[in-house]
Amino acid sequence: MIEFEYWQLLFFPVFFGLGWAAARIDIRHVVKESRALPRSYFQGLNFLLNEQPDRAIESFVDAVKVDPQTVELHFALGSLFRRRGETERAIRMHQNLVERDDLPQDMKLQALSELGQDFLKAGLLDRAEEVFNKLRDSAMVKEAKRNLLEIYQLEKDWEKAIAIAAELPDIASQKEIAEYYCELAAAEIIRSRRDVASGYLKTALERNRKCVRASLLQGDIEAQLDRTEEAIACWQRIEQQDPTYLALVAQRLLDAFRKLARHEEGLQLLRGYLEHYPSLDLLDVVFQLVLESEGADAAYALVRDELKRNPTLLGFDKLIEARLLVAPPETRADLDLAKSIVHGYTRRLARYRCDNCGFKARQFYWRCPACGGWETYSPKRTEEFDLTP
Repeated sequence: MIEFEYWQLLFFPVFFGLGWAAARIDIRHVVKESRALPRSYFQGLNFLLNEQPDRAIESFVDAVKVDPQTVELHFALGSLFRRRGETERAIRMHQNLVERDDLPQDMKLQALSELGQDFLKAGLLDRAEEVFNKLRDSAMVKEAKRNLLEIYQLEKDWEKAIAIAAELPDIASQKEIAEYYCELAAAEIIRSRRDVASGYLKTALERNRKCVRASLLQGDIEAQLDRTEEAIACWQRIEQQDPTYLALVAQRLLDAFRKLARHEEGLQLLRGYLEHYPSLDLLDVVFQLVLESEGADAAYALVRDELKRNPTLLGFDKLIEARLLVAPPETRADLDLAKSIVHGYTRRLARYRCDNCGFKARQFYWRCPACGGWETYSPKRTEEFDLTP
């Protein structure tokens, strides 16, 4: 057992006194700092607590005017202005920080980066590019390159995008780089420089052997050169790359088999695709082929069976269309009415949806216009609800 000496009790008031003194020093420091802050700063906090963000912002702006040394408040306000779309105010706020001679180097670099993001948000891409190029030789090099990649994509400067993407392997995947080459190829196809375009597509497939878009575009080139068999082979390759994208080439395949007068072979191929990879776009194409080769009754039976297998409102709209082809004259007026009502809904519902951010559009995009993701759109149109019980 440890022996206790009464003289040791003398330490307790000493320790208590030291703790009290330290607390007093901390309290004095806090009070001194709070007195140094402008009154408008506390007014802004009060407005925030009372859910009055606009009045809070004005108070914070006044605080910055009273005490220009509040650097962190400058950063916070600048970012807030940018998020609210008030890019001119954000630019002024961050420009003020960049021009200050008394600002430490790390904070000046942060202010320059924020200024570049302001320019980017405002659509001033050339000025944003200039800012981020200045940051490439700084400690913020990775952030600068990431923003430059975004700028080059917005500017559609795909060669620069490819170059800088190679320096960002953890941000830009091979799939995205393959898409950049596809963008270059698409531009060359418009200029009728098919050999150059084919070279870009070959490189795209080397970067990403499952690049559906490269196969689709190569098939388009072959079709333009009247090499229909080769075009069909390119488009059929998509089944091994990602079969959900077959809906994008179904009409192309239909036209190719029509050109070769091989309707039966085309119908068999597309029926197989529809059975294994059902989609409304595939159904539309197969419906056309069946209607041409087997008649209205067979086309109606096709849509009816598909609706039983995959019950959707979009499919039901197609069923009414098919039914009109075989209905007796006395019932067509009612069917026309029903179709106009259902089609009014399906026209609003039928959308391509980004798997990354949920953005919906009537048009298919290889790059989402909302979040900027590549190949995030499923090539199958979706609807808000279906008929599944």
